[in-house]
Amino acid sequence: MREHNLKIGVSGIRGVVGEFLTPSLACAFARAFGTFVGAGRVVLGRDTRQSGQMLQHAVSCGLLSAGCGVVDVGIQPTPTLQVYVGATRARGGISITASHNPPEYNALKLFNGEGLFFNHYERRELLDLYYQSSFHNAANAEIGRITRDEETPRRMHIERVLRHVDAERIRARRFRTALDGVNGAGSQLSCQFLERSLGCRLSAISVDPTKPFPREAEPRPDTLGELRDLVRRENAEIGFGQDPDGDRLAVADETGRILDNDDVLALVVDAVLARLPGDVVVNLSSSSSIDDIAAAHGRRCYRTPVGEANVVEMMRAVKAVIGGEGSNGGIIFPAVQYCRDSYTGMAFLLDLMERTGLPVSALAARLPKYYRRSGKVAFEHGRLGPIMQALEEQFPEAAADRSDGLKLTVADGWIAVRASNTEPLMRMAVEAKSEEAAESMYREVVKLVS
Repeated sequence: MREHNLKIGVSGIRGVVGEFLTPSLACAFARAFGTFVGAGRVVLGRDTRQSGQMLQHAVSCGLLSAGCGVVDVGIQPTPTLQVYVGATRARGGISITASHNPPEYNALKLFNGEGLFFNHYERRELLDLYYQSSFHNAANAEIGRITRDEETPRRMHIERVLRHVDAERIRARRFRTALDGVNGAGSQLSCQFLERSLGCRLSAISVDPTKPFPREAEPRPDTLGELRDLVRRENAEIGFGQDPDGDRLAVADETGRILDNDDVLALVVDAVLARLPGDVVVNLSSSSSIDDIAAAHGRRCYRTPVGEANVVEMMRAVKAVIGGEGSNGGIIFPAVQYCRDSYTGMAFLLDLMERTGLPVSALAARLPKYYRRSGKVAFEHGRLGPIMQALEEQFPEAAADRSDGLKLTVADGWIAVRASNTEPLMRMAVEAKSEEAAESMYREVVKLVS
């Protein structure tokens, strides 16, 4: 199972720390990265995982040995680091984070000089350098140094977000908000953002970056029970849940009900399209409600394989004004940065509540109604092909899309199965216009997979 515990995908390298993701491997990847981007400043940040500091030292060594200087920004949300990389014209950036994965995982997310994930051609060239060990070995006079800057990235990020909402009106409203920061990289910044920048009355849990993750890292309805209870106990008008690197966002309404992640994206898409011209890009596993919302605004919705890099590449190609990955609560608003950004999502939702005067539950009730089921199972190498074939035989009338695993579109919904980009798992999702149809299709998928 070695190949399944170290993944190389659209966002970088990721694996279980210890036997699979080691300091020597991280250093070698950093040497390849430094060789690829060339001499100059590389921004380096991390989330709050136990292994983060160890890997940060290893990555710093690799970058310095390739002739790069290192700008150490410390513990930062990944979108914050991406904004800073692009704004300061660095050669590139590396965020040491495994995002929504369990604490035993870590990863190197790699960004080019624009603060974007590498495209297909850049990844291929970088991997060639790594596998051939074709690294630049800096002479003594070429070796750069490490500088530190923790405050500027946060200030830049928040300033960009605030340009696109009416912060003064939000502050005047004094929203009662709740936050579960999972003790992640965004814990302290999120408190400052909500309390100081947006004037909210905040009740927060799990915002100590020195402590371990208190729950499963991925913010979903089944992992955010404490946020639900906090909203109810404090009579909050909205609750926010983040993942450890602050790119994903989950939302609780005023009753404590955790919204489906697709509904979070749909609300932001609707708010943006009401104000700005342009189309939408989402991944294949995002809800059909996004298509409906785009059509209602006279816009087009484009679909891509799962993965932030894939969505961003299409967004840039069609000049989309908003996009994201509803399946994981990832909102991408290019006017701030081409990246998943929970801070943009929080600001737009508070702005929407202020402008409409409606609570979150009422805003969500206005969305096109679909029923969704999703799950994941341990994935054995070689099984996906037969499963896909069996699904196509089970639903012969469906339109098939094999651009990312398999998506079957039927009269009243769709089915999707694919191998995870980040873990040794197979992900399954279904959506339908009725709860009965969604349950029926999901049972069929589970039966075939089992």
